[in-house]
Amino acid sequence: MATASGVVITVAGPGKVGSVLRRSSPFRSSSASWSSAGLYRVRPTGPAYSGSPRVVLRRSPRCEVKADLDEKSAAAASVSALEQFKISADRYMKERSSIAVIGLSVHTAPVEMREKLAVPEAQWPRAIGELCSLNHIEEAAVLSTCNRMEIYVVALSWNRGIREVMEWMAKTSGIPVAELRQHLFVLRDNDATKHLFEVSAGLDSLVLGEGQILAQVKQVVRIGQGSGGLGKNIDRMFKDAITAGKRVRSETNIASGAVSVSSAAVELALMKLPKSHSTSARMLVIGAGKMGKLVIKHLAAKGCKKVVVVNRSVERVDAIREELKDIEIIYRPFSEMLSSAAEADVIFTSTASETPLFLKEHVEALPPVGDEVGNVRHFVDISVPRNVGSCAANLEHTRVYNVDDLKEVVEANKEDRLRKALEAQSIITQELKRFEAWRDSLETVPTIKKLRSYADRIRVSELEKCFQKIGDDALTKKMRKAIEDLSSGIVNKLLHGPLQHLRCDGTDSRTLDETLENMHALNRMFSLDTEKAILEQKIKAKVEKTQS
Repeated sequence: MATASGVVITVAGPGKVGSVLRRSSPFRSSSASWSSAGLYRVRPTGPAYSGSPRVVLRRSPRCEVKADLDEKSAAAASVSALEQFKISADRYMKERSSIAVIGLSVHTAPVEMREKLAVPEAQWPRAIGELCSLNHIEEAAVLSTCNRMEIYVVALSWNRGIREVMEWMAKTSGIPVAELRQHLFVLRDNDATKHLFEVSAGLDSLVLGEGQILAQVKQVVRIGQGSGGLGKNIDRMFKDAITAGKRVRSETNIASGAVSVSSAAVELALMKLPKSHSTSARMLVIGAGKMGKLVIKHLAAKGCKKVVVVNRSVERVDAIREELKDIEIIYRPFSEMLSSAAEADVIFTSTASETPLFLKEHVEALPPVGDEVGNVRHFVDISVPRNVGSCAANLEHTRVYNVDDLKEVVEANKEDRLRKALEAQSIITQELKRFEAWRDSLETVPTIKKLRSYADRIRVSELEKCFQKIGDDALTKKMRKAIEDLSSGIVNKLLHGPLQHLRCDGTDSRTLDETLENMHALNRMFSLDTEKAILEQKIKAKVEKTQS
């Protein structure tokens, strides 16, 4: 079962996913997961994943699993599936394309699972292209961060679309579908949209109210538009999510006093050091990207006077040095990473490397640290995939922390932001209604266009008969224009009433159900076959795309 908003829904087996209602973060008391039998069940969970003794994660290399089929046979199989879909199209005639999100986050899966599914930003366009090539997926977007990996799609068929995305995730990660289901959540339409709005507002983050996620949502739009995977639905949804995120931060001050992942990492490191030497410990930061820069900034704010930064290029480090004058920043190239680590008490890692930078043998070879820091070297790894191998955590005099270990820091100042999050929900609701009204209005657009075209064809045909009876010689240009304007005016006035009853943009009290009833009535009365025409157009586009 899955629970959300006080509603319980039983979900049938794999490929028979029902309308899985959302779990509302950060107010969740439970989360939904998929059992091996294909049913969702509810299990208690906290703000971050706490582990499951039943699940044994496979130790597999982080690499993409290639399909065994060659390109020709795969394309043939894809076209065959689409043709089957076309044959059984009547089944989907009344099914509206669904917006869905399928993924996992810090709330549902451990970092060991998340890092296998993580998609580097540079590979988002490829992932979007592969998702959009699936038979039942029209649009797609990927949001992959250190705390979540979520795929947003518009699916021609809800059941088949979700199944295809899940199989794609299994293929690219090397994790069997049965194992993935233990950690995935699936949300549909209004619930999927609300989830994205809450993510953008920082309400679903491990660090409630953190601001970096909004920039990451913006990046999805920039990359998605460049790859062509963002159609009108997902593009509008993400843009409205950005608006919601901005409003929440400006109107509720939820971000005031909020910690980020980087600041929480610094707090955690200082908590683990003896107080007398917390700011004098030798600090090393590996990676000078956004996260690394924030780590350095927070170290300076805590009173640290010196930090060594390892990065591939010196330019980024120079830029940080120019901005942060209160701390001495020493640059080291990546070739000196291990020698720099040998001289550090605390090592922060925040790179985009897909393979670990520190394995057990690397850490074992490091010299011991001094008594003043408790004879323990601390690794604080805020990267996903992780930069420090998990085996290193078992070594004596070494402590390894990852993003899942930031919980104790995050909990410290969470209560006040939870109150602000309640205020944020009203803004989310407003923006959600605005998006849903826009999407509902799209339902009747094809009928409006077809009805206008139908009426105009009759008008033009009758005009031609009229002009033939009168004769061209008897009509001046002015008379012809007047008759044409008269015919257009009559058609417009006759259509005004029916078209008004097709409006569904939130400007009146008419419900979507009433509007759709009117739309179906007009389709029947004038034999417009709007739904069939739209579906055939979508199927044709998918077949042509697969064959090209």
